Amino acid sequence: MQRIISGLLFLSVVGAFVAPEPTPQFKRYFVAAESYESVGVFDVDKNDTLDLVSGDFWYEGPSFRRRHLIGNEARKEEYYDDFSTIPLDVNGDGNLDFVTGGWWGGILRWVENPGPAKNKKNEPWSIHEIGPVGNVETTRAWDIDGDGVVEIVPNNPGHPLKYIKLTSPGVFKTITVAPTQGHGLGFGDVNGDGRGDFIVSDGWLEAPTNREAGNWSLHKEFSFGSASVPIVVADVNGDRLNDLIVGQAHGYGLHWYEQTRDKNGKRAWTKHLIDDKNSQYHCLEWIDITGYGRPDLVTGKRFRAHNDNDPGTEDPVGLYYFTWNATQKRFEKHDIAYGPAGVGKGTGIYFAVVDLHKKGRKDIVVAGKDGLVVFFNEGAQKK
Repeated sequence: MQRIISGLLFLSVVGAFVAPEPTPQFKRYFVAAESYESVGVFDVDKNDTLDLVSGDFWYEGPSFRRRHLIGNEARKEEYYDDFSTIPLDVNGDGNLDFVTGGWWGGILRWVENPGPAKNKKNEPWSIHEIGPVGNVETTRAWDIDGDGVVEIVPNNPGHPLKYIKLTSPGVFKTITVAPTQGHGLGFGDVNGDGRGDFIVSDGWLEAPTNREAGNWSLHKEFSFGSASVPIVVADVNGDRLNDLIVGQAHGYGLHWYEQTRDKNGKRAWTKHLIDDKNSQYHCLEWIDITGYGRPDLVTGKRFRAHNDNDPGTEDPVGLYYFTWNATQKRFEKHDIAYGPAGVGKGTGIYFAVVDLHKKGRKDIVVAGKDGLVVFFNEGAQKK
């Protein structure tokens, strides 16, 4: 009997052991000293190699040393009026174009890829207006209506919340969701009905069955202030209820809000700290960066977001990933690049996490006022 009990105890200890999550190593690779705050990744010239697109240039893969002119983006003070780089074949010609917009112009536009025969001639790409939407904080692409094709969703603080649907080559339709929105925007299924909802700074908007004609009901269940774009919608703790991950875009703080339900189905949100030591968590990505098989949180400080007028602007700059510790039910922080400007790295306002060289590991491509940099994922090492 004693031998059986000892064996069961041994199995219990072994069963409770959780293998340590691998820790990836990153190799920093300088691309350019430009100060655009957005970068996208897609195959510009259709040679089966990923390229970088940022501001007025695209950078030819796989080395990204050769750059080609796209245009001459308007500059406003220290900013360029270019706050996203969303790949989308707008005109249906088989070449990926991209969608962007800016704060000052207040106009969403798409930039036309002229195709492989022309896009290395350093001639400006054609710019097409989608329409006036209001000041563009940044823009994201989500499949709002579930048809398998992404829609364009600009964050326009103080203006109506809307999404823009590509209905046919070069033709867009605007669908208004709510009369106004604040700083911060997310999208995902909050209530578990299979439809994606919008998350705004002062609540979440429940998606109707008919996304275009139905009423999006606002549930004022929280208030996030100047929140990140995106606000991440994800089941953090594995309880089959989607939670929210929110950064403070122009202040200190990064938190996750746990969704709970009482026996009557009433929803509540519990705020949990992820990090309060850094400010300007403007852009978040929820993606598997470690190769462990579950998403991680990739984010960091936006460098000089409001031209040194935000809290924490004199603090060191950092790019990080956070892994979820299921045993302790908390996030663990890992530095990728941390230190003073030039040593650390800011996130800008729109960055990309993608396997650049098809090696099975996701790299991080980050633009910002402190330059354009690739962090190559060199693979995981056991702790």
